[in-house]
Amino acid sequence: MGKTQVSSSFFNNIVFPVGAFLLAVLLWLFVISGNNYTMMLDIPIEARNLNVQKTYLEEVPAYASVILEGKGRDLFKSFILKNYSEFKLVLDLDGVYQEYEFILNDYFDKNPSKVVLPPSHNVRFVEVVYPNRIQIKLDEIMEKKVPIFSNINEIVKDGHVQVSKTEFKPDSIDIIGPKVELDKINNVYTIKDTLIDLFKHTEGQIDLLVPNRLIKYSSKIVNYSINVQQISERIIADIPVNVINKIKGIRVFPSPQTVSLTLVGGVKQISIIKPSDISVIVDFSSWEMDKNFYMPKVLIPFDILNWKNLSPRTIELGVARETK
Repeated sequence: MGKTQVSSSFFNNIVFPVGAFLLAVLLWLFVISGNNYTMMLDIPIEARNLNVQKTYLEEVPAYASVILEGKGRDLFKSFILKNYSEFKLVLDLDGVYQEYEFILNDYFDKNPSKVVLPPSHNVRFVEVVYPNRIQIKLDEIMEKKVPIFSNINEIVKDGHVQVSKTEFKPDSIDIIGPKVELDKINNVYTIKDTLIDLFKHTEGQIDLLVPNRLIKYSSKIVNYSINVQQISERIIADIPVNVINKIKGIRVFPSPQTVSLTLVGGVKQISIIKPSDISVIVDFSSWEMDKNFYMPKVLIPFDILNWKNLSPRTIELGVARETK
C-alpha cells in the first residue's frame, strides 16, 4: 500500500508537471519561431453549382485533411482559428450530370483558386492527404408524399381500451431526394417508444426515423393522438334484421324483424353507436325447406372490443311465393 501511494504521488507531483512544462516549451518555440513548418489540418469541402434538377446519390465528404506550410506562429493561428476563418476546398459541379471523379491534388493544381485560405493567415496549401479522390454521383431529384407508420408500443391501464389506431398530424409527409432512393420508400416510421399505463386521451410529439441523410423530410417531428377510454358495456336494441341473396318471386319474412345485443368497448365510443350502424344479416342462399331457424351474421363497423348476448340468437325465416 505504501509503495503504491509513493509511486502515485511521484507521478502526480513530478512527472505531470515536467511533461506539461516540456510541452509548453515546445509549443512556445513553435509559435515564436520564424522558421517554416508544415502541418496537417482538416478543411471543409464545399461543392458548388449543383444542377437544380439533380441531387447527390452518395454523400460528399464534409472535410479533407490537407498539408499547409507556413511559419510556426501562422500555422498555430490557423489551427486555433480554423473554425472561425474562411478555410475551404471548392468543388465546381458545373457540367456534372451523372457521375464524375475528382482527383483532388490534380484538380487543385489546375484550379488553385478553388483552395480558399484566409490571406491574413500567411499559410500555403501543399497537398491533400485524405481523401485523395472524391466520386460524385448524381441522380434525378424527386419528391413524393408518404404516410407515417407508428413504432409506438401503447400499453393501456387495466379496465381501459385504446379506441382506433394512433393518429398522427400530419398523417403523411413530403420527402425529397434521389429518385432511385425514393422509389424504395413507401412510408416512414416514428422512432420506437413505449407508453405505459394509458388511461385517457393522450397527445404528444415524437421524432421520425431518418435513416438516409440524403433525403430531406418536410418534417422530422409529428404530433400523435391516442384515444384511450374506460371499458364499458351498452345494450343496443331494435337492430333491424336484413335478408340477403333473395330469389326473385319469393317473399322472405324474418322473425323477429329486430334483435338486440350488448356492445363492449370504450365508454364514449359505444355511446354514439346507433342501431342502424350495426348489420344483422341472414343469407337466404343457405335456406333449406326443412330448416326454420338460422344463425345471423353480425357486422359492426367500429373498432370495438367485442359484442355479446345476441337476442334472439337465431332468426326464423318465413317463405312464400309472390302472388302475380
